[in-house]
Amino acid sequence: MPIELYNHKGHKCLMFSDLSHEGGEAVQANQFLIVNDDTGAILDPGGNLAYSELYLGMSRHFAPSRLSALLASHADPDIIASLDRWMTGTEATLYISRVWERFAPHFCKPGKTEGRIIGIPDEGMYIPIGNSHLIALPAHFMHAEGNFQFYDPISRILFSGDLGASLGTDVKPAEFVTSLADHIPRMEKFHRRLMVSNKILRLWANMVRNLRIDMIVPQHGAPMKGAAVQEFIEWVQGLSCGIDLMTDEHYRVPRATLRQVA
Repeated sequence: MPIELYNHKGHKCLMFSDLSHEGGEAVQANQFLIVNDDTGAILDPGGNLAYSELYLGMSRHFAPSRLSALLASHADPDIIASLDRWMTGTEATLYISRVWERFAPHFCKPGKTEGRIIGIPDEGMYIPIGNSHLIALPAHFMHAEGNFQFYDPISRILFSGDLGASLGTDVKPAEFVTSLADHIPRMEKFHRRLMVSNKILRLWANMVRNLRIDMIVPQHGAPMKGAAVQEFIEWVQGLSCGIDLMTDEHYRVPRATLRQVA
């Protein structure tokens, strides 16, 4: 069952959180359906592990034939490995960074994506969904080189991709985080490794402070709302990560040979 993030006057935001984690072999990932005026968009539709259940689950709330857009924050397999099946099963257009525009077709059979990919420019863009729009916000190097988050001005939800991700067996995506302190251990290791530098996080924090955000919803783990929203922005603004932490010790020829390791 999807988690209803927002539902008011025909505008809906639904989160599917348990479709790609069967047996624990794959990282947990959230997929999102946004509907406005009988038009819909899927955000970060996921890999083949999620496709069938997402398609069926979405169909209970929205006709796939009315899907106008697939929005991809970046091009990792847990984001769009199922692209070929979405290109077959719907008429939707894929929106993805221009950095990945010519890489995305590698997920599909020849010709499937022809005329159906719109490359998002580095500065972002407005993407129409029914009588509303989503805003593709620059989120480059968090963690991908061409990376976007998607802000919904109606629900005031920031779909933040990998930024804000929380991992661990005790993380429950259906439970909203309202205070950040106890949640930081579920996020810290991931962010220190996958975010490229504190400079990028500071630039991001300066950008999103100008938005009215009621909820930050990442691609992995639990959504944040209430006081946790501003607490998260302040936390990442001061976080050392990525290349900030690299030293000569991280760039050394391994001491053991393959035979010794075996």
